[in-house]
Amino acid sequence: MSSTSTALARSFACDETQASPRPRRILRVIELGTPEEAAEATAMEIGAFICSKENAVLGLATGRTMLPVYEHLSQWHRTQDLRLDRCTSFNLDEYCGLPDNDPSSFVSYMHKHLFEKVGMPQAATHFPPVSGAPLLPEAYDDSIRQAGGIDLQLLGIGRNGHIGFNEPGTDPETKTHVVELDASTREANAGDFPDGAEVPTHAVTMGISTILSARRILLLATGEGKSEALETAFKAPVSPDCPASFLQRHPHVTVVCDSAAAAGCKELS
Repeated sequence: MSSTSTALARSFACDETQASPRPRRILRVIELGTPEEAAEATAMEIGAFICSKENAVLGLATGRTMLPVYEHLSQWHRTQDLRLDRCTSFNLDEYCGLPDNDPSSFVSYMHKHLFEKVGMPQAATHFPPVSGAPLLPEAYDDSIRQAGGIDLQLLGIGRNGHIGFNEPGTDPETKTHVVELDASTREANAGDFPDGAEVPTHAVTMGISTILSARRILLLATGEGKSEALETAFKAPVSPDCPASFLQRHPHVTVVCDSAAAAGCKELS
């Protein structure tokens, strides 16, 4: 991997004052010039964490934004001593109604773009349950707890402020649950499906409470279209209208963004 640290335009921390009776909260914002630089920096954050903690438990995300992140991690695995095959992973979400081998499923996405490249054993990778009668999505939270909890959760952010598939209006106390996808979310994801194929109307996603239970959160946002969502998430009051705003309640969040998305992160300190 090339060195991205020289390209960092801004990195700062926002902490509550030590006089506050509440737990100290840390928000780091790392701004880079391009989406590719932001993706590489995100991969470096993940890789450095894996190197610092043997057998790390990772929460992973999908989508086009994450593709270069996983490519950098795969390259690092091939050329240096980055042992993702020792990690355990829990993915954020999965579509209902798609078999694992469907090319548009998140299972297929993860195996193609990361797991097969770094040798992660199938038993170490986990996805929310989308089949079974009855469907028991809450069992996913039990599996996370049994693994010791998520050490580092990777997130993207939707234009409407969703994280995972938690759409505006989601209760912050939700655990892993079935959701009906917003029309804007289905439209945004249509490019991941063959022409003419219907995007599923429902998915199973980690809930906001599940996400906030991770020890650290790493959010990647690129493009001008994510600027307003970032601004609402971190500068406006916490509200179910912007699910990502609940990240303000987490004790350790890092936001990595390119210059186009960074307008929403200016002056957070």
